[in-house]
Amino acid sequence: MNLFTSLMRTVVPIVAGLLLGLAAKVGLDLDDGLVTTYVTAALTAGYYALWRVLEEAADRLGWEPLRTLAGLLLGWARPPQYEQPATVPLRVKLQFGDPAEFAAEINRMVERRGGSLR
Repeated sequence: MNLFTSLMRTVVPIVAGLLLGLAAKVGLDLDDGLVTTYVTAALTAGYYALWRVLEEAADRLGWEPLRTLAGLLLGWARPPQYEQPATVPLRVKLQFGDPAEFAAEINRMVERRGGSLR
């Protein structure tokens, strides 16, 4: 679900920028394709920045209707929540005193892993 959400939050502003760029082209007689590309990119960036800033401000102020509107105009009602991967602490006991005891500890560890260090 998070992947779909993040994709929607990227695609909707791009489409909005494209539509705004097409509207600018109709009204301004832009013949050069490169200029149209730059206008589209600038409008897309501005559209995204405007609604993202409003979404963040509404979230901080607790103004739910504006946050929802901004989220919808970004393609999804809420920012995606990415789960943190689970981590397991690794404990390694290193003893440099007796090499034979250290080797025995390594052998015990290999045996616990099924005879392989992989």
